Amino acid sequence: MALKITDACINCDVCEPECPNHAISQGAEIYEIDPARCTECVGHFDTPQCQEVCPVECCLPDPERRESREELLAKYRRLVGDSPR
Repeated sequence: MALKITDACINCDVCEPECPNHAISQGAEIYEIDPARCTECVGHFDTPQCQEVCPVECCLPDPERRESREELLAKYRRLVGDSPR
């Protein structure tokens, strides 16, 4: 499933540069994750990088955007046009 950033976000700016899919951007009040670009780092890393660096643990699975690993991998392939590592 895609991740989302909760209202606990403190706008610390550490997540945006870590996202390999450029899915994170500054929203009106807090950072936001574009679910069309979020693969939970499948294809790039073993764990979501935004979760690894977030000091307040506000990058959480979005229950409204459930996706299997296979679906995330297919999204990764569409985004980068490459085979996974």
